[in-house]
Amino acid sequence: MNHPVLANPPPDLPAHAAPDTHPAWEVAMPITRLAARLCGMPMAVVVLLDQGETVFVAGTGVAPQDEAALLALCAPLLQTPPAEPPPGAGSAAGVGFLKAAPLADDDGTLLGLLVVLAAQPAPWPREHEQDLVTLAGLLATQLMRPEQIRQAEASRLAGRQSEEDAQRLATRLGITLDSITEGFYTLDHGWRFTYLNRQGELLLGRTAMALLGKSIWREFPGAIDTSFSQQIRAAVASGQHIEFEAQYAPMDTWFEVRAYPFPDGVAVYFRDVSESRKAREQLMLLETSISRLNDIVLIAEAVPNGTPRARIIFVNQAFERHTGYSRAEAIGQSPRMLCGPLTQRREVERIMLAFQSGEPVQAELVTHKKDGRHFWLEVDVVPVSDNAGVSVTHWVAVGRDITRRKAAETEIKHLAFYDPLTQLPNRQLLMDRLHLALSQNHRRPREGSLMFIDLDNFKALNDTLGHHKGDLLLQQVAERLTACVRKIDTVARLGGDEFVVMLEDLGHEPDEAAGLAKRMGEEILAALSEPYLLAGDQHYSTCSIGVTSFNQNQTDIGDLLKQADLAMYRAKTSGRNTICFFDPALQAAASAHATLQSDLRRGLREGEFALHYQPQVGRDGRMTGVEALLRWTHATRGEVTPSEFIPAAEDGGLILPLGQWALETACRQLAAWSERPETAALSIAVNVSARQFRHPEFADLVMAALQNPKVSPHKLKLELTESLLAEDMEITITKMARLKSLGVTLSLDDFGMGYSSLSMLKRLPLDQLKIDKSFVADILTDPNDAAIARTIIGLAQSLGLGVLAEGVETEAQRAFLQHHGCECYQGYLFCKPLPIDALEAFMQTLPA
Repeated sequence: MNHPVLANPPPDLPAHAAPDTHPAWEVAMPITRLAARLCGMPMAVVVLLDQGETVFVAGTGVAPQDEAALLALCAPLLQTPPAEPPPGAGSAAGVGFLKAAPLADDDGTLLGLLVVLAAQPAPWPREHEQDLVTLAGLLATQLMRPEQIRQAEASRLAGRQSEEDAQRLATRLGITLDSITEGFYTLDHGWRFTYLNRQGELLLGRTAMALLGKSIWREFPGAIDTSFSQQIRAAVASGQHIEFEAQYAPMDTWFEVRAYPFPDGVAVYFRDVSESRKAREQLMLLETSISRLNDIVLIAEAVPNGTPRARIIFVNQAFERHTGYSRAEAIGQSPRMLCGPLTQRREVERIMLAFQSGEPVQAELVTHKKDGRHFWLEVDVVPVSDNAGVSVTHWVAVGRDITRRKAAETEIKHLAFYDPLTQLPNRQLLMDRLHLALSQNHRRPREGSLMFIDLDNFKALNDTLGHHKGDLLLQQVAERLTACVRKIDTVARLGGDEFVVMLEDLGHEPDEAAGLAKRMGEEILAALSEPYLLAGDQHYSTCSIGVTSFNQNQTDIGDLLKQADLAMYRAKTSGRNTICFFDPALQAAASAHATLQSDLRRGLREGEFALHYQPQVGRDGRMTGVEALLRWTHATRGEVTPSEFIPAAEDGGLILPLGQWALETACRQLAAWSERPETAALSIAVNVSARQFRHPEFADLVMAALQNPKVSPHKLKLELTESLLAEDMEITITKMARLKSLGVTLSLDDFGMGYSSLSMLKRLPLDQLKIDKSFVADILTDPNDAAIARTIIGLAQSLGLGVLAEGVETEAQRAFLQHHGCECYQGYLFCKPLPIDALEAFMQTLPA
């Protein structure tokens, strides 16, 4: 039975055929077709030795005008021994690839060549070599010497041997087609299957028995009106072979197809390329995605000489945008092309060490663009190893531009360590530098000085000219301070109008260092005393400077700052615009003051305070009320005088809770006395400090104290100090008026000792003036004190105010005051301040 392929050979190109060209054409022509098809070549020829000459017998895919060139190309191969074709013979014939198999008879005589050719270099698998040799052997058995061929021509109808050989060839061809890894089938002109190999059955999921004689379009309707059907029909119509990829949707499979039209139909090779196509699509998607990433991506191929160098093989669009280098300029270059004068050498060395060890690495590099500009790049570099994991073949670097982040970090760092107004180091940076100065080890400690500088009357400038002018002054002060010191010194602003100058390396001798610090301080005093021009306004300012010394034997930075601060406050109290050096006595006084404030808090919390009451009597000697006086019995120190703890309470802010406690305690005592007829008319005077009076809610606190418990407001007398009249007069008068509207009695304590003036006095809603005890003590011996007392009494009478003299200790003093019109008295002549129980016992002794 004839094999269908041999019965209908499917050449890929039209054969150039002329039956009368050579007697062997009819035998050779089918073999050339099969050789071209099986070996996947566009051309195949047979050349023979005929009476010592090389002749062209048959060829497929060959134009008549190319026969001579092909013959010249193949002729040297038939020489004994074979020779190389002459130079340029392949180009002249349009051939870039050639494989030949000899045609020999049984005794080894060379008859000719079976040759396959292609215009371009092509792969040559081993199975193609075997197919070509097999076909050459088959053709050789059918060929005879020229004289025999001419004899066979007369009797070719009797060539039974050729038919048997053809049958054997068909069998071998069928075996060959079944063994190839591609699917293969042939279709006749009615698109019916005429052959299907074993791999084709697997790929199509149908057997040859089921498909032979059936229409491909009926059996596979999903292939109709697809790229596959269009390409196949176009190939048949044009008679040209074609290669393409097409998807068969019902099977969700992509096939690579090669179709070869031949006279009886079309032969089709096909194979499943779904996985490779998917891989290509994924690769394309990956490359497209990487190309469009905002992050810079660079892939470098490791140089295969053992060194940690690399050359770039891929960059994405972000690389081009950020660096200014095109892809063409970067490919093949070393990544070092991005390094420049600002690139950190240590970071580059660290990356190179990672390359040598094949480890991933992350770095932040200053990277240079093509135009020389630079930017910060945060880059992650990872190695890619070969399949065996033995050596690194590539490096993949992914980077992002962090220039803005670096700028922000620099700004944040600057804000963390520098004052935004003056650009001077702030407290944190000062502390760091001071700690560094103290931690340096030297055989001989080097002396230094710390200056605490505070501007005098800076608050007045802010209040009068505004904070903008105050800021301008601070900026100019910073410039002048910086100009006064050396480069190794530090000028810092702690906040507000406080500056610190740290002088380092003043030598080894403390006295010499102190002298240098003093001269530097005097220069600063002079520089800061020069006039300032503040947005058109001329302003004069001075400063107070406190200085303390230090060396490497000291470790407590906090103590140094406290010492300089204490010295500065001493300069303030010494008249300002001066320098004071720290004295250990200052520290002792400050420590004692701090201890006293701590004890005050504890004493208030634990109830160590009490009110003592000193009677106030009228002209008739009867008690009109009492003055409540704070007393403190310390747990370990015993009695602490008011002159000692009241200033400490003022400085520490404790005067507010302490004063409120005294006010509420006095109101509770008034409530208790109001329930007894013999004490219901008594009043209680409570001292109010300036700081307590200026509290925004003071009037509300007084009202609350009167309401709980319920007390008649006029029995509460608030004794205000003259210091209230020093500033904010309008606010003071308004608040006094509100207290007066509540019914509270107001008395001006220590009148004549401070800020009183007649113009102010007439505006104050007072009920009483109180003559200070300093005037009363010498009233009988000092004419000036006597005159002041008489004047105060006369002034009170003229203003319709009551008057009370405190510190009355003798009958003669009382008599003098009474003679001149004083109505009320208080002092040891009558009674000393007593606790409430003792006071009430004393009151029992008074005449009814």
